[in-house]
Formats: sequence, structure tokens, C-alpha cells
Amino acid sequence: MGRQPTLYSFADIHSDLAPNLRKYVLEAQNEAFKRHGVFRFAVSGGSLPKTLAKALLPPSNGTEEDKVDFSRWEIFYADERCVPLDHEDSNHKLVQEEWLNKIPKDMAQPKVYPISMDNLHDAQETADDYERKLVSVFAARDSVRVPLFDLILLGCGPDGHTCSLFPDHALLREHDAWILAITDSPKSPAKRITLSLPIVVAAAKIGFVATGGGKKDVLKMIFETEDGSKLPCGLVNEGGGEKVSWFCDKEATDGVSFPRRSSLI
Repeated sequence: MGRQPTLYSFADIHSDLAPNLRKYVLEAQNEAFKRHGVFRFAVSGGSLPKTLAKALLPPSNGTEEDKVDFSRWEIFYADERCVPLDHEDSNHKLVQEEWLNKIPKDMAQPKVYPISMDNLHDAQETADDYERKLVSVFAARDSVRVPLFDLILLGCGPDGHTCSLFPDHALLREHDAWILAITDSPKSPAKRITLSLPIVVAAAKIGFVATGGGKKDVLKMIFETEDGSKLPCGLVNEGGGEKVSWFCDKEATDGVSFPRRSSLI
């Protein structure tokens, strides 16, 4: 690993974390536009969609750097539950309700890639189908080793899991597939699909959003201990290095001795 991840700690989610997250995401957007004209972004669920809405839906400050251009966004899911898209457990439903449905009508709408509902009983087939979607967007499977997302934005569970990659699970050792199926998730529902660890760490930028006092113990473990470096979030830190940025509040970083920054702006 090269240089270490960056850990940001903000006093307030709404007035501090959200504006800094906006700057981070739009820097990734603008870099992607220069690279290939589109912004390919994978997102997880939890509280993240609500935070994204706080960050991205306020009006632009008028500068080109602060302009959100959803017309050139392609949104994918870092993980998804094998349930119908209108089910309460669906990340797609959560992202739609908390963020995408709130995009003002005068703004362009992003292109979104949800899972297929054709074979939800079969997690492996659902994973295979989603991988085929990635192949159709990024490149032929035999011409690119991994799909390069411009940004993957993730959460961190209190056990150190991220996406649907759980501590000590066999899926952490999978290196070939882009999308993995899990049928024994420790969290309900048991059947899910997830980006594999090599796909996550290959992204141009990798961001975590972790807030609240309930995260301080796992953050302390991830950033300060050998055992924490082996948790899924720790493995992303290890593999992504300086490409990884953590957006946290003071409650989540309380007692964490890893160097912290307070602003991108």
C-alpha cells in the first residue's frame, strides 16, 4: 500500500460533512468527465442515500466545479438484497426514496442500473446478471481485468462490514468474479449480491461515510489494530490506500488516534 487513507472528522453532518462530501463527489465527477465523458458511481444503502441528498441536491454556487450534471451519471449498487425493487429491504428503493426521487424536475436524471427481478430466488443468477450489466457498460469481460468505477461510496457496519462483505466470510477471498452472491448473510435478508473486494479497491476513488457514536469502537479498531485491518473496511483501506477517504462526524471518531482532517474546502 502507498500512502494511507484520509480520515475526515466534522462537527456537524448537515453544515460540515455534507458540503465537504459534495466537493469530494463533484471532484470525482469532474475528473471522470475529463477521462471518459461519464461518471460511473456505485453506492451502498443505509444512511448514505439521505446524506447524499443533503450533499448533492442544494443549488450550485454558480461555479463550473460545483455543478452537478446528473445527465452524465451512471449509478450502480455496491450491493443489493435479492428482493423486489419495491421491497422495504431493497437498496434501490431506499436510494430512490431518500435521494433520486428528490432531484428537482428541472435537473437531468441519472441513468440507474438496478438488479433484475427475473431470478430473485437464485442469488447466483442475480449476481451473474448484474455482472453482465457491468460487462455491457464497462467493456467485454476478456478485454478488461476489472471495471473501473470513478467513485464507490460505502458505509461501515458496526462489525466492520461494507457492501455485503462480512468479517471472516469466504467471499473476502474471491478474486475472479466482479459480482458475488451471498446466501448466508449474517444480516437479514440472507440472499444478496455484492461487489467483490478487488472491484472495490480498483476504483479511482473510494469513500466511506460513517457517523454516530455507534461507529467509534469499530473505527478505532479499523484504524488502530491489526485485527481491524483484516475486517472488510480495513481490507479496503489496505488495498485502496490513498484513494480511500472517510467522512465521519466527531462522535464516530471520538477516541480514534489516527490523524484527522476537518475540511476539504
